[in-house]
Amino acid sequence: MTEKQIVVLGAGYAGLAAATRAGKRGRVTLVAPEARLLHRIRQHETAAGHPEHRPALTEVLRGRAVRHIAARATELDLAGRKVLLDNGDALAYDTLVYALGSRTARLGVPGADEHAYTAERAAEVAERLRTADRPGTVAVVGGGATGIELAAELAEAHPGWTVRLVAADRVGGWFSAKGHDHVHRVLRGLGVGIDEHSAVTAVDAGGLTTTAGRIPADLVVWAASMEPHPLAAEAGLAVNPAGQAIVDDHLRSVSHPEVHVVGDAAEVTVPGTGTLRMGCATALPQGQYVGKLIAGRTDKPFAFRYVVQCLSLGRRDGLVQLIHGDDSMRAGALTGAAGRVIKAAILKSVVLSLR
Repeated sequence: MTEKQIVVLGAGYAGLAAATRAGKRGRVTLVAPEARLLHRIRQHETAAGHPEHRPALTEVLRGRAVRHIAARATELDLAGRKVLLDNGDALAYDTLVYALGSRTARLGVPGADEHAYTAERAAEVAERLRTADRPGTVAVVGGGATGIELAAELAEAHPGWTVRLVAADRVGGWFSAKGHDHVHRVLRGLGVGIDEHSAVTAVDAGGLTTTAGRIPADLVVWAASMEPHPLAAEAGLAVNPAGQAIVDDHLRSVSHPEVHVVGDAAEVTVPGTGTLRMGCATALPQGQYVGKLIAGRTDKPFAFRYVVQCLSLGRRDGLVQLIHGDDSMRAGALTGAAGRVIKAAILKSVVLSLR
């Protein structure tokens, strides 16, 4: 175990969880440019200007035999079992954990690259709002969980601004009737304008062009669907049409079994549960599992069942949607202060779970 060269790419939820567990019994090299956890599920708070909760990687990795290299992986030599880095180095590996995750997809919409801030640029959004000469209109694009949380947080933190949530489909349409209605009630109570069935076809300096008409905006925050990092496909790992690596029941690449792929970068299908969606709720347990597998603490196939879906709706409200193990909706949901308290507890538990 100690002689094997174990390399983990990515310091998100899956990558860190794998590194800390594998690092209990073997030496691990973690490759990631960040000095702190990105903590994607709190980016809406950062965008609103609230203090960041991003623990240093040194603290998360404390007490583990993990060496952190602050660099980016630029190429995978799968035949030679090497990772090429942007600092010019090449790392050999016996076992590779690929956990480069996903990024916000701009979907090829003209002008999105130039005029929209993705959720990953949350700190820049906060700075734009802080330094603006006067309040204006913020258009948040995307009716999924990230878009909903961003719209609610921005509206509550910046009441002088007009916030509009623009979605190609229904906002929160996947929730139960109770969950869906609560999301809309809270958003409207915060003054958020909801533009549903309004697919964005172009972005420019003055706002959005959509299939339902023009939406003027001084600031566009892009929170549409996610896409996996392209390195897996570029390197030659077997991937699905979306670019996610296809893995077996031990989360090993079906084309290169010495490579484990975890988190948003992987297409993971669990019997009785189905194909897992992207997100912290699925990435973290995958990382924990692979770390234990590498450390020899398990040899069982990966198993997973869903428990809840949850949203922050500003500082004082939240939604905890009850679901079945296969991610389908139950009728019940916890809302209001109770939903917010539970979501806050889950946020805190995520960092603790990384170790």
